[in-house]
Amino acid sequence: MSGDDQSRLFVALWPGQPVRQVLHSWRDAWQWPRGATPVKPERLHMTLHFLGSVANERIPELREALAVPFDSFELEFGQATLWPHGIAVLEPLAAPAQLLRLHADLGAALERLGIPVDERSFKPHVTMARRAAKATVPESGPPLMWAVDGYALMESSAGGYRVLQTYP
Repeated sequence: MSGDDQSRLFVALWPGQPVRQVLHSWRDAWQWPRGATPVKPERLHMTLHFLGSVANERIPELREALAVPFDSFELEFGQATLWPHGIAVLEPLAAPAQLLRLHADLGAALERLGIPVDERSFKPHVTMARRAAKATVPESGPPLMWAVDGYALMESSAGGYRVLQTYP
């Protein structure tokens, strides 16, 4: 954990190397304008909940509370999109019920701990780049079927991301 008494945390679907390589290929299929910031390959993931700064003393209770019921599922990707404010994303073709249930169950666990959750509706995606308002969106990319068999509590720092706990 960071040297402070707080850590920046999030809960994510954290891909294995084969999925990460295909996500990297999708990222490289875009044409990025000057100033765009493509996400480094080792940071590609799907955020389920961003927790922000959390006191390190709360991490043990978070580790326990985030162990919610989980059913494996598959995500098929194929929709590259440019969101407002220059966010380039790759979206799944559909959001399986298991993914939506996982997101809701994790949100309820966080709320029970008094940790606020984003009130906006969940839009599953993998961020490909920021500051990419004039990027050229690829029409297609390599096939990507992500067999999701777990999720992770993650720490974000200037040095990168670190897995604190994997589930189930």
